[in-house]
Amino acid sequence: MKTVRGRLTALTAALFLTAALTACGSDNPSTDSGGDTAEQLSGEVKVDGSSTVGPLSKAAADLYAEEQAKVNVTVGTSGTGGGFKKFCVGETDVSDASRPIKDSEKAECDAKGVKYAELIVANDALSVVVNKENTWAECLTVAQLKKIWEPKSKVTNWNQVDPSFPNEPMKLFGAGTDSGTFDYFTAEINGEEGASRTDYTPTEDDNVTVQGVTGSKGGLGYFGFTYYEENADKLKLVKVDGGGGCVEPSVATAQDGSYKPLSRPLFVYVSGASLAKPQVKDFIDFYIQNIDEVVKEAKYVPLTAEQKTTLAAEFAELQKS
Repeated sequence: MKTVRGRLTALTAALFLTAALTACGSDNPSTDSGGDTAEQLSGEVKVDGSSTVGPLSKAAADLYAEEQAKVNVTVGTSGTGGGFKKFCVGETDVSDASRPIKDSEKAECDAKGVKYAELIVANDALSVVVNKENTWAECLTVAQLKKIWEPKSKVTNWNQVDPSFPNEPMKLFGAGTDSGTFDYFTAEINGEEGASRTDYTPTEDDNVTVQGVTGSKGGLGYFGFTYYEENADKLKLVKVDGGGGCVEPSVATAQDGSYKPLSRPLFVYVSGASLAKPQVKDFIDFYIQNIDEVVKEAKYVPLTAEQKTTLAAEFAELQKS
């Protein structure tokens, strides 16, 4: 696959060339016919964090391998919170996150002297899904979702959500407590981050939610939009009424903000110390400069034009550090 490195802005291209020359020492890097650097790097890049953002970083790693086969990029999915725990003690170079870093996590990073940059790389529409045989839950209001998911909720049957719904036992599946998806969903639906009923099947692996909901007629779960897209043949998407009518999650509704309140940005956090490693700097450069291809490959919601402008400015600033 041909990348877009040859179409970098003059400033970023110059910065990248400087980094490449520094990394290779006395070696003279060659260039290909498209003007891309052909210097071959080696070493490791360690990425961990959000299971929602994980496939995005994995797509970036797979595309990057076509240019730098000797660089080993590993992508773990221990959850946003779990990823920050590793990141803030210097175990990883990049932390994937489906929410902004918390003040407590900032303090942990500060205590260990870990400096970082926050970059928004894509958008998401957190999606509520039910079993394909569910013919009644076409749209749920935020109030109904809260009734289901709030702490100490006694809802165990679909007819408790709405009397017109059938007498069908409800089985719930959702994100684990280390997940940024859990933090975001509980904050937006229940009004407080971390506030949730506990009698459901929590997991950091969204495939468990897919299997649980497909295996139960009364199943209901939530996760990132890309996981729904990957399993659209197995699951039914539920519209959400955030006060302005029923809206289905999609690329368009996530970008224009009409899918309320479950549209959100997705982040990667990059360690300043790790950027001193040539292979990490090169991978992040590739990730950001090819963000449209990466997002398309991973089937995520692309950045808006305004977000791309912000990302370019933040990345240029990052290169100066």
